Amino acid sequence: MTAAAKHLTPVTLELGGKNPCYVDDNCDPETVANRVAFFRCFNAGQTCVAPDYVLCSPEMQTRLVPALQSAITRFYGDDPQSSPNLGRIINEKHFQRLRGLLSCGRVAIGGQSDESDLYIAPTVLVDVQETEPVMQEEIFGPILPIVNVRSLGQAIDFINRREKPLALYVFSKSSQVVKRVLAQTSSGGFCGNDGFMHLTLASLPFGGVGSSGMGNYHGRFSFDTFSHHRACLLRPPGLEKIYAIRYPPHTPRNLRVLLMAMGTRSCSCTLL
Repeated sequence: MTAAAKHLTPVTLELGGKNPCYVDDNCDPETVANRVAFFRCFNAGQTCVAPDYVLCSPEMQTRLVPALQSAITRFYGDDPQSSPNLGRIINEKHFQRLRGLLSCGRVAIGGQSDESDLYIAPTVLVDVQETEPVMQEEIFGPILPIVNVRSLGQAIDFINRREKPLALYVFSKSSQVVKRVLAQTSSGGFCGNDGFMHLTLASLPFGGVGSSGMGNYHGRFSFDTFSHHRACLLRPPGLEKIYAIRYPPHTPRNLRVLLMAMGTRSCSCTLL
């Protein structure tokens, strides 16, 4: 963006961010656990659209944590480090950063690490406070903090006082809950009752908003992003007596006619 700004060249930026995942009390914890665990651990959590933290009530946390443990074991076995389906952290710098985050809150699932293998186990943290390091930066690893909220309204307030995320996820059997979060928050993308499958659809734009980016792409949206929509109006050379009302000297009557002629109308034409 810095390089483009020197030439006033428009850009599209798709950045990251801490993507919230609200889990309503009215949902099936096993289904939620399957989807959240899969999308959190996909590529060892190193995707910019992974669910970055869970917001739920203490009651839902009690139901969700065992379900997450069950899902992780089914996906990666009793020893996830030996599973061919779980990736590794990209380099030692990020491994050390992630290992430092394991000290936040309390480890409920996982927590193991192996520097020689750049391995971080699929991990769930509970009793996490908003001020802790794991809630201050994008995790980009297989670590999932759970933050407790008492109500849907509190969850929405929590999301809205932070930077706008690249993606936002909501799990609930109630369509009203999903629609309320959609209506009262802002994010680059949104998915109800699933993970980041929205970015696989060429029919939907993909991009961020605010600190998570600007512009979008995918399918037709990529073509539009890298195209200039050039305004073009073609007029006949005649009708000058009608157009003359635009010219000075101006009168109150001419002004009224001009305002009426320039008013919004259903057709795509302009009188003057």
